[in-house]
Order: sequence, then C-alpha cells, then structure tokens
Amino acid sequence: MSMPDQDTTLDILMKTPLFGGLGKRQLERLARQFVERTYKEGDAILTQGQGGEGLFVIESGEAEAVHRRADGTSIVLNPLLPGDFFGELALLTDVTRTASVIAKKPTVCMVLTRWEFLSVIKQDGEMAVAVLQQLAERFSRLMSSL
Repeated sequence: MSMPDQDTTLDILMKTPLFGGLGKRQLERLARQFVERTYKEGDAILTQGQGGEGLFVIESGEAEAVHRRADGTSIVLNPLLPGDFFGELALLTDVTRTASVIAKKPTVCMVLTRWEFLSVIKQDGEMAVAVLQQLAERFSRLMSSL
C-alpha cells in the first residue's frame, strides 16, 4: 500500500462520475485520502460476502465483477477498466460485498476507506450532498435496468 501521485489521483477523480458534483478544492481534499494498492493477475480485490472497507477506483489494469449464485455457479457481471469504480456503498455502510472483483491482469487501484471519507464529508456538507446525489442516481439507474 502506498500513496498515489496526487496529480494522477486528482485527474482520475475529475473523470469519476461519483464525484462529478464536486469542485476542484473538494476533489483535492478527497484525493489526499486515497491510498494505492497493487494486485496481481488472479488476485481477489474484493470477495463476495465479506465486509466492505470503501471505494475502489481502477487506476490501471483490468478486473471483473463476478457474482456467485446460491447454486454454486458464477456469472461475470461486468468488466472493470481504468477509471471504473466499485464498492461505493461501503463508503456509507458496513454492508457485505454482493460480488467478488478479480484482477484479470496486473491492476492498480486507488482506495478510499469509509472512515477517511466520513472524516472529509463531516467537514464539508456540500460535498456530502453532491456525493449522495450521485449515489442515488447510480442506484436508481441500476434498479431501472433490472
């Protein structure tokens, strides 16, 4: 685990839809809270059924979200490429993961833990509202596609 380059982090966050309602100063403050994690091909980035620690944004590499059904079979939900993010609900609650995310090639993720996120938004109510609006829109789109 290491600290990512702040300029790279800021550039990625500016392109991440979840943070689309934030201003540059807010993004800079948030960018300082991310850590970088590296995964080898085949590594589990997240494991279905385990607790969530926060948000992951793919900086480089490729992964896929896989859901294991009750009958033991698995289904690939979607590929995840640089700029894609997952685990956003874990920013707000300690829910268990509904899918595993597996690195398809060497992958670097920027990670924002729930406690770091909560610390930042407690200081900036406007940031909290903007991120919650994006989460609500994303959830609404997901539900309408089912």
